[in-house]
Amino acid sequence: MNFKKLTIAAAIVAMTSLSAVAPVFAQAAAPAAPAADAAAPAPAAPAADAAAKPAGNSADQSTPYGIQHMVETGGWISRTILGVLVIMSAGTWYIFFTKWIEQQRLLGQAAQVEKKFWTSATLNEGVDKLPKNSVFRGIAEAGLKASTNSSTLVGLNDWIGMTLTRQLEDANARLQGGVAFLGSVGSVSPFVGLLGTVIGILNALIGIGVAGQMSIDKVAGPVGEALQMTAIGLFVAVPAVLLYNYLVRRNKVITEKLRAFAGDLQAYLISKSK
Repeated sequence: MNFKKLTIAAAIVAMTSLSAVAPVFAQAAAPAAPAADAAAPAPAAPAADAAAKPAGNSADQSTPYGIQHMVETGGWISRTILGVLVIMSAGTWYIFFTKWIEQQRLLGQAAQVEKKFWTSATLNEGVDKLPKNSVFRGIAEAGLKASTNSSTLVGLNDWIGMTLTRQLEDANARLQGGVAFLGSVGSVSPFVGLLGTVIGILNALIGIGVAGQMSIDKVAGPVGEALQMTAIGLFVAVPAVLLYNYLVRRNKVITEKLRAFAGDLQAYLISKSK
């Protein structure tokens, strides 16, 4: 009996001792994590690598590929296409400035008609006040000449109308001269640039095939250089389209002024002849 009591008492003491010692072992094992944390500063090497990467990015990233390289090393087809695009661009700007100056001159002549021609005492005096190179003066002189011709097979009104109509058609033809070139450039130049891109990519692929090496640097450079042809074609086409629309709108304004002047002149001549 005493043996059983001693056994139970020993078991209770052992359990109590284990429960008291367990936190101690837990605390002893816990510092292992800080030890690992203490070793954490070791990953400073990746930080050094990250710091080293910007230094590499700041290196020279220049490329030998560009328009100059394309002109120097390109074939005769690429050079011809590039020359055609340059001619298209130069012709676009030349026609624009010449037509714009011509339009400004005609608009100035229209203002002179309102100030000098219709304020004159007689029609002949009004014609003399207009500049000799004025389109409006040419229309007025043609109308005066038609009004004095009574030996026509048609009526005087119809004869004056036909004469003024011919003058208007000639003036409109001169206004439209050269404007169609801008529309053609705006429509064709993107495809010309695309043709240059196709030729450039074809030459680049042929060169890679002959070399027998396939890498991103040997593909990206020549292909990117070829794509510049498409960009050049767009740079030629966009201004041509915008300038074409601008000139066409101004031509419509001038045409309406010419038509109004011819109509008023015809009405004046018919009423005077009566």
